[in-house]
Amino acid sequence: MPELPEVERAKNLINRVAKGKVIQKVEAVEDTIVFTGTTFEEFTPRPAPEPVLNRDCTGKVFYVDLSGPGRMPVLHFGMTGMLQVQGELAEYYRETPKTASTDWPPRFMKARLNSTWQVVDAIFNARRLGRIRLCKSPLEEPPISELGFDPILSMPPLEEFSVLVLKRTCPIKALLLDQSFSAGVGNWVADEILYHSRIHPEQRANTLTNGQLEALHHQTSHVCLTAVAVDADSSKFPENWLFTHRWGKGKKTQHNLKLPTGGPATIKWITVGGRTSAFVLELQELAGPTTRTPRRKRDAKEDEGDHRDLVEPECDASPPIKRQKVCFLPSWTMSNVRLVIENPEQK
Repeated sequence: MPELPEVERAKNLINRVAKGKVIQKVEAVEDTIVFTGTTFEEFTPRPAPEPVLNRDCTGKVFYVDLSGPGRMPVLHFGMTGMLQVQGELAEYYRETPKTASTDWPPRFMKARLNSTWQVVDAIFNARRLGRIRLCKSPLEEPPISELGFDPILSMPPLEEFSVLVLKRTCPIKALLLDQSFSAGVGNWVADEILYHSRIHPEQRANTLTNGQLEALHHQTSHVCLTAVAVDADSSKFPENWLFTHRWGKGKKTQHNLKLPTGGPATIKWITVGGRTSAFVLELQELAGPTTRTPRRKRDAKEDEGDHRDLVEPECDASPPIKRQKVCFLPSWTMSNVRLVIENPEQK
């Protein structure tokens, strides 16, 4: 799932190809799940083309700041959404699959925006968990207004952070995943933060020591800043990051993560807050009371990666739409950007 670093990368990409440019035509496809609080028909153009002023994000949600009056597009990647520029492969958060293609338009598109310079972007989503909204004031309306602090934009000072953590009794991993607590922190980011903080994912938030709180505060910011600094390119992540070694569960190939002593690290997987969590046995000891939640059996393939068992609060189990209507709309305002959300489940 795209988390804060990947969404930050998308922000940079869309600013590069869209900022200051003008959208001439919008094409939208009917989908009552992806379009939330609006319809594909309402995702309409302005009376006259307007340039894109900026594109920004908070946590996993990003929006496009347009120059004229009216509502602005607010988007959430969902489980597998990402941004793609026409003629280029999409930027995946871990590795580019063999099925990736530069074919245009992508399959299962939901909306695309064409600009004067014919440079286009695409947003696509594999499971229709992405969301497209229109908001008058994105920062003052849900979903952004309901989010917690952003580790990049609004990390609270240690004292305030400690108060927020200590008043909660849930496992610390579950707290980090709570978007009303820390916006943008998802499964792998949370595990990375806890690994470097030397905190077990099941430890109760209200049992953390001052030293653990200080480490957690530092790493919450540091991990996100480090990932953003390399534009969320996982091949450039530090070799001692858990991310680089966490994907081998159920495989014969062993990871080579080392302990500070030089010995081999033991990576274990458990379920915390309904999510598969990786931790290093020797470095993240469980302290304080905990209540283990019975977990259902999973096969190795299912538990191998976070993207296989994500559950989004917005998830809708509605069946896929059998037929789609396409609405071609003249001129809007976001410049050479083309937004597309795909649904591989629709065939």
